[in-house]
Amino acid sequence: MSEAPDAAFEELVARHRRELHAHCYRMLGSVPDAEDALQDALLRAWRALPRFEGRSSVRAWLYRIATNACIDAANRRPKRVLPIDYGRSSDAHDGPGPPLTETAWIEPYPDTALTYEQREGVELAFIAAVQHLPARQRAVLILREVLGFSAAEVADSLETTTASVNSALQRARAAVEEKLPEQSQQATLEALGDPRVKQIVAEYTDAWERGDVDAVAAMLAEEATITMPPMATWFQGEGVLTFLREWAFSGRAYDMEGRRDVRVLPTSANGQPAFGTYSFSDERSVHLPTVLQVLTFRGERIAEITGFVTPEVFGRFGLPGELS
Repeated sequence: MSEAPDAAFEELVARHRRELHAHCYRMLGSVPDAEDALQDALLRAWRALPRFEGRSSVRAWLYRIATNACIDAANRRPKRVLPIDYGRSSDAHDGPGPPLTETAWIEPYPDTALTYEQREGVELAFIAAVQHLPARQRAVLILREVLGFSAAEVADSLETTTASVNSALQRARAAVEEKLPEQSQQATLEALGDPRVKQIVAEYTDAWERGDVDAVAAMLAEEATITMPPMATWFQGEGVLTFLREWAFSGRAYDMEGRRDVRVLPTSANGQPAFGTYSFSDERSVHLPTVLQVLTFRGERIAEITGFVTPEVFGRFGLPGELS
């Protein structure tokens, strides 16, 4: 390839790259998988560029290629899930247990460059729900409901009929609606307003830093849950408080003088309030990343705490690799 075509192609796709990346994440539930699928799609697009005759917009053409790259990737890999979809809640007295590395877990998504509408399409509940759909149904639902493509455009992208697209959309809607809450997180957060959301998050993170179980309990919704992928265990209701008392806020998190040595930095993920936790390392004499927590609200209460025990992802969310 010469330099001129490369530059021209990059200019052609640059304005769509971020939304295509989010689309690949919706389809696959993983940032690395989304990046691989996007690179595959852009390579396919580059090879197909001489055959692009402008019968559709550049955006629709790129989405067609990216969608099919994601379908191919999804058919090669196990579906991604959250622990709640993996099995029943566990006895919190037993602790979180070992990570299950053979299971494909949904991963958090950095959302700072996304619009309000795009954030609604990457919320954890939505991503978890669509992963249960067959790949082509997943594509139909996302292209129609999230991205607003017409049935005819989707049929063209998937090389099928409009009737087949409408049938797949009906089945996909029914399956996903069973798993989604009545209100999206974007609608919930908007109803609360930014000042109130920031206040709740500040109170919660302060309680987490101090290890105050009672303060956290006062903010939780009835039958709230906590999950910790890649651990399959998850806890609900009183089990959340048991886990906090006996594990998360236990002596394991305190220094030799009895001080809880945990730091918290706010961020956002999947269109939802989030924060990274750091624990002091005696060996390194700095605070190191431990868990990225994503909060799901039900009204003013926290209904779900999803703690991704994957400190390697902190950099994606603008969080430092260590704190002094």
